[in-house]
Amino acid sequence: MKRGEKQSLQPVTALVRSREKHWVGDGFFVSTVFSPSQLDPQLLSPFVLMDHAAPRTFEPSLGRRGVGEHPHRGFETVTFAYAGEIEHRDSSGGGGRIGPGDVQWMTAASGVVHEEMHSQDFSARGGVFEMVQLWVNLPARLKMSAPRYQAITHDRIAGFRLGDAAGRLVAGRFAGVEGPAQTHTPITVFDLQFEAAGTADFELEPGSTTLVFQLRGAMRAQDVTRVSQGDLLLLDRDRPGRVKLQAEAGARALVLNGEPLGEPVVAHGPFVMNTREQIVQAMHDYQSGKMGHLDRGV
Repeated sequence: MKRGEKQSLQPVTALVRSREKHWVGDGFFVSTVFSPSQLDPQLLSPFVLMDHAAPRTFEPSLGRRGVGEHPHRGFETVTFAYAGEIEHRDSSGGGGRIGPGDVQWMTAASGVVHEEMHSQDFSARGGVFEMVQLWVNLPARLKMSAPRYQAITHDRIAGFRLGDAAGRLVAGRFAGVEGPAQTHTPITVFDLQFEAAGTADFELEPGSTTLVFQLRGAMRAQDVTRVSQGDLLLLDRDRPGRVKLQAEAGARALVLNGEPLGEPVVAHGPFVMNTREQIVQAMHDYQSGKMGHLDRGV
């Protein structure tokens, strides 16, 4: 490529349209954006699954809605709060509350039991609730490492400009800034917001997985693909190049980029491992109490 010459646009592998919604517990009305049952997990790696709880108004409630005590092993959950509040606690001692603009990064690793509930304040007053939860896989060598919890408040998330978009970098190094999240493998996560119609044009690491989720509005990707609200764009990692997003005013997108792990993925319920035998062991360890329990007095 000649000096000053731009790379060609990275081809699109797939465009996944938004899917039917379903309840997770009684506090999260979600559509599953992607999962191993929908797309080849090797194409998604290191990402496993993502749910979007689109904006929904909850009435005030005396009790807290959400998802009660349940286990995880072998991966990380990353929760992005766009509206409303969640209170989290887990059997490794992690816990806290996140609200609009905050991110919670929980490394389940060898195993935790946790719950995710609407905060007491949000439950009492009600209002609009919107969240995204992403599952990030761990390499085999780290699946049985110690759990970790990171509460990343909005004031710690680095801002940047990318063409006509305002960006927020949660993880990785990009556009001259560094995200606050600690990751186990190379991962870059950011969102882009367009106040006015415009373009964002950028490049990511060659050979990496790149997913773009349309949170708001619509855009045209790579000059040819129309992406609507709730759609997921998967780019071709085998043919690296530029990413070009031409968005309408008010559009917002979440960009996920990571180094593929190149390992078998066996996902079953709340566990993501490399073999069926490891899944069976995870179920046994949870049922025998080895992942801990939550104090019900809290």
